[in-house]
Amino acid sequence: MANGSNGGNGQGAGAKLLTRVKEAGEKVGGSQVMTSIFRPGSIFRKGYTDSPRNRSYVIMNSVLYHLHPVKVKRHAVKVSYTLCLGGLSFFLFILLTVTGIFLMFFYRPTEAQAWTDVQNIETAVYFGSLVRNMHRWAAHLMVLSVFLPMSRVFYHGAYKAPREFNWVVGVILLTLTLLLSFTGYLLPWDQLALWAVTVGTNMMGYTPVFGSSVKYALLGSKEISGETLLRWYVLHVLLLPFVIVIFMAIHFWRVRKDGGISGPL
Repeated sequence: MANGSNGGNGQGAGAKLLTRVKEAGEKVGGSQVMTSIFRPGSIFRKGYTDSPRNRSYVIMNSVLYHLHPVKVKRHAVKVSYTLCLGGLSFFLFILLTVTGIFLMFFYRPTEAQAWTDVQNIETAVYFGSLVRNMHRWAAHLMVLSVFLPMSRVFYHGAYKAPREFNWVVGVILLTLTLLLSFTGYLLPWDQLALWAVTVGTNMMGYTPVFGSSVKYALLGSKEISGETLLRWYVLHVLLLPFVIVIFMAIHFWRVRKDGGISGPL
């Protein structure tokens, strides 16, 4: 009898403790601080109940959760359908950003220092050669990983209504990816880079109407010089990545708004 009484008292004390914890949680959840941070339907708000509506609120009101839809079509989770090419492209972009920031610590975009800095990265900087090769190969793979999902979208007819706008955004992303890769070509400032950029800019110079203006804007003079190197460096590390991030956000958002990943034919 004594043991049973002690057990009952223990259960009662545990129930009281849980009640007090719940009351404290509701008091904190109803405070002005919590209501200003968390939106209605959040599990941290006072009076939250596990219901389909509140679960949808949690998804819609959270930046991190909103990256994933509430429902996913069965075919969309098959690796054989998407091959994770969109996620792979995004991963390669993150890898390029991280390795690029590392390289920026040791690189100066001037005629006198560019080639020397690249050689120092290869020979004198710890893990410099590894990081530079990771950056180079990730750039090549990103071009491929952006082209392949566009081929899949075209093959599956996913450019049709209501996804026409997102197809155009995808074409813009492919163009920006090619430009990002091409602007990085000049930065080593070696003979291969100089002649490749010479050929590329001469081709741009034959663009109807605006060809000469575009060529001069890219070179900063009549031929490749230090001005060209500085301009392409700014394009490569600032302007193009910034624009790509904006269009990637639009692309991901439109995928969600257009009904998720398109179905097979």
